[in-house]
Amino acid sequence: MRCEPTYFIFANWFGRSAIIIVLCSLLGCGVFETRELPDTREHSVKKLSVAQFPQFVDSRGFLALDQALAQSLVYFHKVPASRQFFFGPDHYPASHMIRSLETLQAFLAGNPSPSDLNRFIRDQYHVYASAANDRGQVLFTGYFEPTYNGSLYPDDRFLYPLYSVPGDLVEIDLAMFSDKYKGHDRLRGRVAENRVVPYFSRQHINAMTDFHQRAVPVAWLESRVDRFFLEIQGSGRIQTPDKEIIRVHYAGSNGNQYRSIGRYLIENREIAKENMSMQAIRQWLEDNPHRMDEVLHHNESFVFFQTETGGPFGSIGVQLTPLRSIATDYRLFPRGALCFIKTALPGPDVIEDVGVSTDLDRWDKVSLFVMNQDTGGAIRGPARADLFCGSDGYAKFAAGHMNIRGQLYFLVMKP
Repeated sequence: MRCEPTYFIFANWFGRSAIIIVLCSLLGCGVFETRELPDTREHSVKKLSVAQFPQFVDSRGFLALDQALAQSLVYFHKVPASRQFFFGPDHYPASHMIRSLETLQAFLAGNPSPSDLNRFIRDQYHVYASAANDRGQVLFTGYFEPTYNGSLYPDDRFLYPLYSVPGDLVEIDLAMFSDKYKGHDRLRGRVAENRVVPYFSRQHINAMTDFHQRAVPVAWLESRVDRFFLEIQGSGRIQTPDKEIIRVHYAGSNGNQYRSIGRYLIENREIAKENMSMQAIRQWLEDNPHRMDEVLHHNESFVFFQTETGGPFGSIGVQLTPLRSIATDYRLFPRGALCFIKTALPGPDVIEDVGVSTDLDRWDKVSLFVMNQDTGGAIRGPARADLFCGSDGYAKFAAGHMNIRGQLYFLVMKP
């Protein structure tokens, strides 16, 4: 999952008695428990000496990097200038993050040579490596913006609704009540008999014939599998029968645990690990409709959508740039920051050759400057990163098969 903005609106009817129950819970009265999340931000990266710097070469010749830099600058200009962004134990205010990106932007405008680029970074920037680089490296996966057939209205063809955020879903930021809850995920749930309880799971939502009264559908799809994969991608395009394009984006989730159905299929020996891909999962679901409930309901998380113009947008509210925007764990790494990754991508010749297209060893080794502009429910820990691949056929193929170990670095200008 990606594109998880960290905001919600309390339901208007969230009454005083329910608030008292919530406060009691926060103060230890035991109405509900929260999932413990260790605060490992200080240990998520390590500052490198100049001798430890990787060789900085951009495999795409900085193509579209300026666009991604500009989007992160939009974000940093929106937040207070004094807001701190953490690189492990070090921190820098938003004003410094702006100077850091603008300085790089001006330098790249001169189309520097690789040697000039590396000299510039050595002189001007601190470089931090993900702690996972030394522990088996970072696992890179990909995501994209798909296009599915759908409609604004249900009929015999379009049966599967994309729901908006339910009116009875509430979110509680525990950190607002006590510093000891900093680093915890926000709690999402609903009020039942003046108690906050977990929100309905995927299985419960699918079984409720009146759920549209809680969450108005924003569109309807013709395939249940399409709807599930749209939730995984976090945003997409809906093409109506009259060829109108509707863009839908992540608006929230039910707060239930995200569990990978790919891992479930591997553990149950339905798909071999070496053959796992988005395409393989889709094919298995279409070949086994009688087991679709079993597999899809394994993932209790359920995503809600909203329509928007433009996008797709990341979790910091800016437009993502294909092959220049990544999603990481927002609890560990600085949002909007400049990154450098070493991974692999399929070349055009690989995609055209069906016989080798899924052989990841045949993909091209690449190094890219990217921006940390998104997050996701499945992107947890320092050893995970998700690369936004775009919205075309190449993006669909790359995102569907990408599952490669690599390295992740963060850069910020020296004070």
